[in-house]
Amino acid sequence: MNAPVGLVIRPVTKADVAALVEIMLPVFRAGETYAIDPDITQEGAIAYWCSAEKTVFVAEARDHIMGSYYIRPNQGGGGAHVCNCGFVTAGAAQGKGVARAMLDHALATAKAQGYRAMQFNFVVASNQRAVAIWERAGFGIVGRLPGAFAHPKHGDVDALVMWKDLGVRP
Repeated sequence: MNAPVGLVIRPVTKADVAALVEIMLPVFRAGETYAIDPDITQEGAIAYWCSAEKTVFVAEARDHIMGSYYIRPNQGGGGAHVCNCGFVTAGAAQGKGVARAMLDHALATAKAQGYRAMQFNFVVASNQRAVAIWERAGFGIVGRLPGAFAHPKHGDVDALVMWKDLGVRP
């Protein structure tokens, strides 16, 4: 699927905070994809998403923020060569190629920053749209955590660890 015409992915600014909150809170409150307290405050959501160790980007088209992602080292020290990302897409933008465009940007950013792999630590298995996007991009399921996520509709579901080698060598 192609991204919306005119989609630009750029670093987040303070002016984007209100739009980020509008995108994140419904996702976090639904409790279906992130292991975050569904009662998180606006301030807590921004603090989580935009914490100091993360580099945050937004996907914007026609002056509307359609999604956001962050990239960060997955671990410190000997694990810092592997990055981790989080993605969130506005409800109205789902299924329109925004997540895939952000993933492509994240992969290019990760390579440019010298990361050698990208790892998703906790992909809720019932989030089939995300799992399919990551698998089409070459991510493999390298671990399964049985019943690790208490889904509000499906009960305990597995969480997946997904990984992709970026082909970058020191």
